[in-house]
Amino acid sequence: MKHFVMHNSLEIPAVGFGTAGLRGSFGVNYIREAIDHGYRLLDSAYNYENEGALGEAIRQSSVARSQLFVTTKLPGRFHEYDHALKTIQESLYRSGLDYFDLYLIHWPNPKRDQYVDAWRALIDAQRLGLIRTIGVSNFSPEHIERLIQETGVTPAVNQIELHPGTSQKTWRAYHEEKGILTQAWSPLGGGSEILNHPLIATLAEKYQKNSGQIILRWIYQLSVVSIPRSTNLQRQKSNLTIFDFSLTVEEIESITNLDTSPDGHGANSDKHEEL
Repeated sequence: MKHFVMHNSLEIPAVGFGTAGLRGSFGVNYIREAIDHGYRLLDSAYNYENEGALGEAIRQSSVARSQLFVTTKLPGRFHEYDHALKTIQESLYRSGLDYFDLYLIHWPNPKRDQYVDAWRALIDAQRLGLIRTIGVSNFSPEHIERLIQETGVTPAVNQIELHPGTSQKTWRAYHEEKGILTQAWSPLGGGSEILNHPLIATLAEKYQKNSGQIILRWIYQLSVVSIPRSTNLQRQKSNLTIFDFSLTVEEIESITNLDTSPDGHGANSDKHEEL
């Protein structure tokens, strides 16, 4: 597994495992399988309702907790400072873990205008040792600028929708300027036709890889962390087998130019309001 280094000098695996929809014993089994296959970054959220399953999968695995990088996220309804702190604690109780490696605000919910209060709660939770690293998800540069201006603390990570149909050039450039690591949710397009694009298929044939591996390699060479989700055990394995080949600069640019989003961005962080 390759790693990236965040601005707090901690390492994060370059490819993680998304857990949305994986709950109960079904979820425990697939998350444990992912750990057994080599995943060390596990991405959850309060609203996925599976922090308990995640914790149980970790306990059932043969991998020490210290070797894993666990992420979860704060839901929109708990942005108020005291609620945010209690929610962080509740997530730890649910999972049975002593700390999270990364904790994110899931969405900014700008209409409610409480995301700065939530950010202050994350800062204090980090000081208390409940969280090793703090970041955000689906935040625009404008939202992040406000966090920095009002608290003096820059997120280590912004997790955003990113795949060949939405390459996020502007936001990635902003992140690089601020020393923020970009994470990609829905890296394989979330059921879109991007996996079947002729360019991706041609590169898959050239490198003797599948389309998903080509896309995940492209994301890695953009210096972005990807968190694919799969309940197909063979695909879980293949999604990690992307470090034995490299795309050329021209191929990376060609995939980036497949972007079809009208403004270069994916999910609309100014309009979406998460409960």
